Amino acid sequence: MASSSASPSGSADKCPVDHSSFASPASDKCPVDHTASSSCRAPRHRCAPSTLPLDRETSSIPRVDGGKWVYPSQAQFFAAMARKNHNPQESDMKVIVPIHNAVNERAWQEILKWEAGQGGDKCGGVKLVSFKGRPNERTPRARWYSLLGYSPPFDRHDWVVDRCGTRMRYVIDFYTGNGGGPSSKNISFFLDVRPALDNWEGVRLRTERFWKRWFGNMFGEGVKQDSPQSKH
Repeated sequence: MASSSASPSGSADKCPVDHSSFASPASDKCPVDHTASSSCRAPRHRCAPSTLPLDRETSSIPRVDGGKWVYPSQAQFFAAMARKNHNPQESDMKVIVPIHNAVNERAWQEILKWEAGQGGDKCGGVKLVSFKGRPNERTPRARWYSLLGYSPPFDRHDWVVDRCGTRMRYVIDFYTGNGGGPSSKNISFFLDVRPALDNWEGVRLRTERFWKRWFGNMFGEGVKQDSPQSKH
């Protein structure tokens, strides 16, 4: 997921957020989850190679402080994967990192579809407050899709956005599939993005989407709903 900073960091295994931009250095102001260790605990050769680039791409996703979220460099991405024992390969970073960035841009666009017409434009648009990866915690919908024969998501994120002072949590399940049909080797991604049902605003948005999807079709105004790739 995107990490926030104004400039590249010289260390790939430290928190990628520039804490100097905060009024105080308290880590609880940082949107990155600090409950996990931030140091590279893997053997030294599994930390980011010095040959990996440190340059970072600025996203289109706005932060609450007026800036933009910045994606991790290849070195930071490698180190993060090594900490999670994913056995990263240096040669893969130049492919994986752009895909990671593009998928997160898609996730943000899906959130903006939910937020359209909800009043966020009155204060300059909705902004991403924080994010958290929860790959080992299946959502009820993901479990239901699995029972129906769909492949399980390879990742899950929770993103919290600010809409003019109102905080909304969005749940994102990430799926992979074949972009050109069962025999194709092209990989595509399906993102199941929706508001969490932990407040009445989330319930309202989900109810309105359900109503438009099922009853709007009678009048040609239905909302298209995709589904994950089924097993073959």
